[in-house]
This record gives sequence, C-alpha cells and structure tokens, in this order.
Amino acid sequence: MHHDQLSITAAQVAALVADELPELAAEPVEQLAAGGTVNAIFRVGTGVTARFPLRPEDPDSTRVRLEQEAVAAAELVGVSPFPVPRPVHVGGPGHGYPMPWSAQTWLDGHRATPTSCESSSAFARDLATLTQALRAADMRGRRFSGTNRGGVLGDHNRWVEECLRKSEGLVDTRAVGRLWSRFRELPREDPDVMSHTDLIPGNLLVEGDRLVGVLDSGDFQAADPALDLVSAWHLLGTGARAVLRRELGCSDLQWERGKAWALEQAMGVVWYYVDTNPLAAEMGRTTLERLLADAGPSTPG
Repeated sequence: MHHDQLSITAAQVAALVADELPELAAEPVEQLAAGGTVNAIFRVGTGVTARFPLRPEDPDSTRVRLEQEAVAAAELVGVSPFPVPRPVHVGGPGHGYPMPWSAQTWLDGHRATPTSCESSSAFARDLATLTQALRAADMRGRRFSGTNRGGVLGDHNRWVEECLRKSEGLVDTRAVGRLWSRFRELPREDPDVMSHTDLIPGNLLVEGDRLVGVLDSGDFQAADPALDLVSAWHLLGTGARAVLRRELGCSDLQWERGKAWALEQAMGVVWYYVDTNPLAAEMGRTTLERLLADAGPSTPG
C-alpha cells in the first residue's frame, strides 16, 4: 500500500512475542488478512492482537507515540459503553523488524463495512450512544493540538486540493470541489470534546446490525465535536443518518462540519488506495456518493 512499506512475517512476530511476552510464546500467530492501512495486524493465540507499523519512522519517536496511544486507549476503555481493546505491551525492534510495535487484547466481532449496517436504526443509535459517551468524558483541561483532522477546516485546503487533482477520473471532482469550497469556510461554534477521531467502518466491530466493539483507540483526544460525525457518512444511509442526528441533537452547523471532515477523509483514501487497498478506496467513494447525494444543508430528521 505504501512505496516504503515494511514487511514482517508470522515467524518474526512469533520470535518477538517469545522474547517480550514469554507467557504467550507457545501461542499460534496468524496474520489477519483484513489488516489496517497503518499496521500489519497479527492474532496471537485467542486473546491478543499485535500491531506492527507498516512504514519506517524514527524508532524512538515511534515508541513514544505507541506509549502515548496506549495511555489514550486505556482511558477510552474506561469511557466507552462498548468494548475497547486494552493495551498489553509496547515492544521493541528485533528479528529483522526495525520498529517498535504494540499488543492489545483481542475483541470478537466482524469489522463493519460502509454498507453492512447502513439502513439500521439500531446501529445508528449505537453510534449515538458511543459518541455521547465520548463527548461526556472529562476533558481535564485538554484542547485540540496538532495538524490532523479535528481543528480548523481551512487548514486542510491544500491537502484536499491535492487530492482533487489526483482523483481525476476516479470521482466527480468538480462536484466534490464545489462542496469543499463551501465546507472549508464553515465557522466553528462548539468547544472541543473528547473524540475517537477515526470512526471509520474498519474501526468498528459488529454482530448483525449492532455495534459490539471499537478499535484503533490510540488517538482518543480533544477535538472538534463534529469530527466523530464522520460515522454518519462513512457508515449510514439517509434514514439511519437522520436517526443519528436526532439522537445527538446536532445543530445545522455541527452537522455540516461533520460532512466536511468526512469529505476530507474520503478524498484522501480514494486515490491513494485505489490499486493497493480496494476496501479503503471503496469506503471513500461510498462516503463521497452519500455527501453528493445530499449536497445541500440538511435539517434534523
């Protein structure tokens, strides 16, 4: 998926686990086919998931980041009304793999897809319950800090413009560009809240049409409350979106900003993963189709 992508085998994982988690040394190691775009993911035995960064970075900085993510994940475990993996370990390089890595507890469930629960009012209510719980978490004086999603929409204009250029022939770039030209000017009226920051299909586990687990919890942080509304566009059809909005009581402006964050995220995955990760690219296309189908300012359902 990446020009500089690292590789790691189950044998290397088994050796690293044996060194650093000796209590798991006898457990089988299996690489998960439905891995992420950031990490190669392996299941160790029945109770642990090990995640290995796919791209080379400074090992010391990466270890600090993984340790910070473990702290954030542990906090989310205590906040989320749905199961969240608990951090187990942050490991070091070895056996030919050059980067630190992390381990978390395993959660049962099936990864959601952009359409698997799109018509489910029950799933929309589950997403509302999750979002409300995260928003209610103690801020402890924190505010958004950084350059990723969750701050000022206009700060992402150069990135979206680049994505529009690289998406010619893949999406309706004229229509998307018109949407973005409006979205990027939207003001901000709501204070930061605690946010998952990445409520995409692959980070949510479902059984049937119910939410049963929340993954990738290491970026739990203060952000624009509209950021977690991306779930409405990544996962829900028109009727279920109306349920989510009604349950959350979103203002017109917050709802529109949620669309903006969804567009910014979707534009980044279509062109980047079109040849290497069709599932990620399809999520982006599905989200953009939903946004374009409802291009005008909407009202509560």
